[in-house]
Amino acid sequence: MDHPPPLDSHSEIRDEVAKLCAHFPGEYWRKLDQVRGYPTEFVHALTEAGYLGALIPEEYGGAGLPLSAAAAILETVHAEGCNGAACHAQMYIMGTILRHGSPAQKTAYLPKIATGELRLQAFGVTEPTSGTDTTSLRTFARKDGDKYIVNGQKVWTSRAEHSDLMLLLARTTPREQAKSRTHGLSTFIVDMRAALGHGLTIRPIRTMMNHNSCELFFDNMEVPGQNLVGEEGSGFRYILDGMNAERLLIAAECIGDAKWFIRKATDYAKDRKVFGRPIGQNQGIAFPIARAYAQMRAAELMVREGCQKFEAGLTPGEEANTAKLLGADASWAAAEACIQTHGGFGFAEEYDVERKFRETRLYQVAPISTNLILSYIAEHVLGLPRSY
Repeated sequence: MDHPPPLDSHSEIRDEVAKLCAHFPGEYWRKLDQVRGYPTEFVHALTEAGYLGALIPEEYGGAGLPLSAAAAILETVHAEGCNGAACHAQMYIMGTILRHGSPAQKTAYLPKIATGELRLQAFGVTEPTSGTDTTSLRTFARKDGDKYIVNGQKVWTSRAEHSDLMLLLARTTPREQAKSRTHGLSTFIVDMRAALGHGLTIRPIRTMMNHNSCELFFDNMEVPGQNLVGEEGSGFRYILDGMNAERLLIAAECIGDAKWFIRKATDYAKDRKVFGRPIGQNQGIAFPIARAYAQMRAAELMVREGCQKFEAGLTPGEEANTAKLLGADASWAAAEACIQTHGGFGFAEEYDVERKFRETRLYQVAPISTNLILSYIAEHVLGLPRSY
């Protein structure tokens, strides 16, 4: 089926990304899934084409494109049956460095990230004890002369084994001494190549989808003082830029997933005949697909609005959270409709439905759960009393 033309002006980018993805069909992803492999060839192809450097300014060797272009890239990756989870962090982490990094940090890292010489794929925020209660994290970075000594633990730090750099959020002021809940947290650029085996330990976590998730342990890990992003103690505010970008880009991926599921379900519902007629003629099949389509279109509009606000230098908290909520719900509704339409065949690996089904289920939980988004909207948009 043909979808309406996209709302943005990135049609050429979408066409080129689709051509690239055609070289990585379902069979490629199924083989990786079986061995929990990292899609090195796919990430390399995206890097070579300049897509992973899309947000890096031209002066640092990137394409200098807006967030909406990054959203178009990742949406297309997912709409074509591929998976951007192996590399999407490089795009949304970029917001923190571009807006708050020093000129020296940008000069040192951005050109090499743009060429693929360095990978910035790891975002160290979540911890086992605090989960998404970010202000309660315990990992501590103690100032020691011209460096920081880091001790603590992170979990669900995806792609850590395949990244050269990590953006790390750690406490630099004890919580009881902090001026507010969000004060006293600082952001660092960690060179994982130098730290691994020297205070940094990485352990992979096997999950229901091939997401390359890891837990990290810091035991007196040294980070040069020059790797502090912005001012000490203001890190929480800095990563909000990255989080809003993350939620908009994840929403775009969910929209891509929804389009893949809808197309897959629609095509199958037209061709599959039971009791002498196409199963798509039955409202029990047609209506869930149609409803998922409507949900997907609504999510598209919110992603567009959020990207416009982000590109204007504003903070799209409401739009980013709402887009992620709508996008995740749309992709999950489309996944349910697709697997139900296929019946038993939806569970067969060769159809790719079960793989995409597992992959898109993640976004009801990560990078922020649906319930926390609802809490944000209730408190910050509707003005209801804080629930936690």
